[in-house]
Amino acid sequence: MQIEAIVPLDKRRSKVLTDEDFAFVLYRGEVKRYGIEEGKELTAADYDRILREVLFKRARERSLYLLKARDRTEQEIRQKLKDGYYPEEAIEHTMAFLKEYRFVDDEKYGRNYIRIYGGRKSRKQLEFELRNRGLDREEIGLLLEEGDIDEAEQILRYLRKKGYEKDVTPPKECARLAAALGRKGFSFDEIRRVMEE
Repeated sequence: MQIEAIVPLDKRRSKVLTDEDFAFVLYRGEVKRYGIEEGKELTAADYDRILREVLFKRARERSLYLLKARDRTEQEIRQKLKDGYYPEEAIEHTMAFLKEYRFVDDEKYGRNYIRIYGGRKSRKQLEFELRNRGLDREEIGLLLEEGDIDEAEQILRYLRKKGYEKDVTPPKECARLAAALGRKGFSFDEIRRVMEE
C-alpha cells in the first residue's frame, strides 16, 4: 500500500493515510523509526510489524485503562478504540485478549447493571440502556427475567416521595405524576393500578 499523507493529529501524534484509506496513528518518533514517508510504499510485512510492535500493545493498554474506571461492554470498548484511530486488526486482537481473560463479558455486565439499577429503573428503561451499550434484545430479556424488578414498589416509592395521596391529590397533579412515571418507562396500566390502590 502507498502512503498518501501523514497528517498531524496533535503535537505528538500523526495519522498515516494510505491509498487504501486510513491506516493508523503513530507518535512522531515512531513515524521516523519505521521510515514512514509520504509517497513511500508500506509493505505488508512493515504494516504487520507496526501492528505487532506498537498498535496491538497500545490498543490493549488503552482498553485496560478504560476498564480500570468501570466495567464496559464489548461495544463500548470497540467504539473507544475506533475513536482512538486504532485499525480493525488491533481492535480485533484486543477484543480477543479481553474476552480470553474475561475482562469484557456482556452477560456479566448486564446482570450487574440490572442488580444495581433494577430497584430504581423500569424494565423498559433498563432494556433501552442495555441495548444502547450493545447487548442484544434476547440476552437482555433473559437477564430481566432473572432480575428482581418490582415496578409496583418503584412506582409507590416515587408517589410517596412526591406526596401523593389517593383521594387528596388533585386530578391535574395525578396526571402530572402519571406522565412523569410514564416517561421513566413504567406502563400506564401499572401506574393507574398502583395509584388506585
